[in-house]
Amino acid sequence: MSALPATPTATYRVQVQPGFTFADTARWVPYLATLGVSHLHLSPVLEAVPGSTHGYDVVDHSRVREELGGEQGLRALSRTAREHGLGLILDIVPNHMAVPAPEHLNGPLWEVLRDGPESAYAHWFDIDWAALDGKVLLPVLGDPLPDVLGQLTVGTDKRADGKVLRYYDHAFPLRAGTEDLPLPELLDAQWYRLAYWREARTELNYRRFFTISDLIAIRVERQDVFDTTHATVLRLLEEGVADGLRIDHPDGLADPAGYLRRLAEASGGRWTVVEKILQRDEPLPADWECAGTTGYDALDRIDGLFTDPAGVGELTDFYREFTGAEDDRGGRWEPTARRAAHRIVSHDLTAEVERLRRAAERARATLPDEHPYRPEVLSEVLRELLVAIPVYRPYVVPGRPATDADTALLERAADQARTAVAPELSGAVYFLRDLALGRAAQGPDAADFAVRFAQVASALHAKSIEDTAFYRYTPLLSLCEVGRSPARPATTPEEFHAYCADILRDRPTTGTVLSTHDTKRSADLRLRLAVLSELPSQWRHWMNERPAVAERHGDAAAPDPHTAYTVFQTGVGIGFCHPDRLVPAALKAVREAGLRTAWTAQDAAYEKAVADFTEQGPCGPQIYEVGEFVNQLRPYAEANALGAALLHLTMPGVPDVYQNTEFPVYTLVDPDNRGPMDAPVGGTQRFGIDRTLAALLDGAEPHSFDEVKLRLTAVALRLRRDRPDCFGPTAAYAALAAEGPARSHCVAFRRGPAALTVVTRLSRRLAEAGGWRETLLPLPPGPWTDRLSGTTFEGRVLLSDLLSTSSVALLTQGA
Repeated sequence: MSALPATPTATYRVQVQPGFTFADTARWVPYLATLGVSHLHLSPVLEAVPGSTHGYDVVDHSRVREELGGEQGLRALSRTAREHGLGLILDIVPNHMAVPAPEHLNGPLWEVLRDGPESAYAHWFDIDWAALDGKVLLPVLGDPLPDVLGQLTVGTDKRADGKVLRYYDHAFPLRAGTEDLPLPELLDAQWYRLAYWREARTELNYRRFFTISDLIAIRVERQDVFDTTHATVLRLLEEGVADGLRIDHPDGLADPAGYLRRLAEASGGRWTVVEKILQRDEPLPADWECAGTTGYDALDRIDGLFTDPAGVGELTDFYREFTGAEDDRGGRWEPTARRAAHRIVSHDLTAEVERLRRAAERARATLPDEHPYRPEVLSEVLRELLVAIPVYRPYVVPGRPATDADTALLERAADQARTAVAPELSGAVYFLRDLALGRAAQGPDAADFAVRFAQVASALHAKSIEDTAFYRYTPLLSLCEVGRSPARPATTPEEFHAYCADILRDRPTTGTVLSTHDTKRSADLRLRLAVLSELPSQWRHWMNERPAVAERHGDAAAPDPHTAYTVFQTGVGIGFCHPDRLVPAALKAVREAGLRTAWTAQDAAYEKAVADFTEQGPCGPQIYEVGEFVNQLRPYAEANALGAALLHLTMPGVPDVYQNTEFPVYTLVDPDNRGPMDAPVGGTQRFGIDRTLAALLDGAEPHSFDEVKLRLTAVALRLRRDRPDCFGPTAAYAALAAEGPARSHCVAFRRGPAALTVVTRLSRRLAEAGGWRETLLPLPPGPWTDRLSGTTFEGRVLLSDLLSTSSVALLTQGA
């Protein structure tokens, strides 16, 4: 067995969970080794809330999760992987822990709830003890406290080592000496205040993950917190059980750059990628010590190659006509995004904004010659300044000068905020801008403001764009994806080549992805929908027929045109409209949009109308017409899927293949896309794939598109593994330009001395224009053999010949 590469050649993401454990994963290791990846990429493996299917709700950093097989099971998986030449990449969660039920599962939090600010763990959590009379708000009650007093009891819990306060599955610690008090007095005597869950919006006084109150943020910037929460993972790295890391949500941290420096030093510089969502023109901060991102920036560029911007314009015009959506309620992207941001910052993040306001007031009070601003003024200006941040966040570190990039970012945001408030509030805008830049005042409150401003900006961006506006603005759903923006729907070949050159220069071992556990739609589903940008008139005609067809069948009417448009497009994306998948997706979409119903304020009548329409329309008699329309897209969608996969697997960077996506997979957002690996939703059942893969690699002809994609994936991955001179971090990248009338439909590049990738883009537009015609691709000197077809080419080759049997080619020279 050869030594593992320090940098993966490719990773394969597995969602380990109680239904798919380390032992289950080990059974797939021989197949994955044959497929050609170098490392398994595991979802979080530390102890989490019992039953969790994702593992991001960590409760104990000291133990590998027992439900997955414990540390013994992880070590056994590692040994099996190494026997087959594979390593392990671990996904770690430095930003937050769970607030579980029962609460004693989170030991540090339990001690804080019991002992208050004097607890040895009080500094672990970002709690504003100055608020709520020194108590921690726990918004866990199903009704206001007076209405649930009869449901609260005191009893003994052996696992919690003493008496506890019970509320259904919850068990809260009791402050010493309060165990025998009458219930009202007992409640008043604790370091926490039990509250109705809706109070979290306005009263919560601990930092959380986005707006999820049962995920409490931890202060990993503290050295002892870092050491304790990373000890197990670092030990697993040191002992050779694992080889690299994926870092979840670094934008939630006080100082991401400082965290990554500390982690690089502690891990010995192991290969590490970070889940950082970059805007199209936003670079990863240069001082982040990591290989790069997890790859959403690559997803954006690849998807963009297969999206026709002119067609997006036509689709958007029709969408506005069909839905009648107001500009800021789904009609136009920028007004919709702005309104969504105002909604989130003034509603869901009220508690976070008010904590910032209190910190700003205290910081202002340290300036002897400055008068205080009224609380309502600071709150208003804060909201406008946060809304004006166009990226996730700035990276100001208290005590250090802000970078030029952060200064320019906040200057522009302040200018925009100033136009949104009354002229007399300009002073407050500039004060808060300077406070966010760390230059308006000194002291702990000023520092707290600068850090938390950036953290709140991150939460606002994610919640307003990805979890709200993406569900309100839906002309083409493939644009509404993590890492993408409807404002930048397309990528030209020249832009793609420039991006690849930048990767190779700046972060040659960064991650790249097409599908993840967080993508709202799998790559194949998005790439099927992208064909609509090449068929806007067909989509218009088909959608305009839907009301008449529904009336003819007697189907339930759509509650509104926006729902009809979105649900039918989602149905086309998944292909087969089973109500068990499409109805939950439709309900999730309308709740996330928050226009007619919401997770926290559900309109039962409206949601029933959505469910009835979905079940009786696209999942009812019209299911066959959905299937017929999907069939019209099939050849172009398959060309897109193969092209995107080949680009992903041969471009610079380290590709991560999400579980099952070596096959065509058409899944929607969590939980649809997070099932066990051996029971994929919306994809191929995986019986006998070892034999199928071996036969394909031995020269057998594929009998289905499933096998075509599997063979392409395996051939490309194995080539990456075997030819580091062509695909390693020092391997060259050179764009190749086609010549002729259809040259813009070809994306081609050379990797290292002996590999060439050739991909067809916008294949429907290409067919409409008459095909490749006389378009040719000048190959570098010498004979080149297509690893997929076995055909050899040389010189100036007609693309109609080179791509006669497939929409893609992977050419090599030599062995």
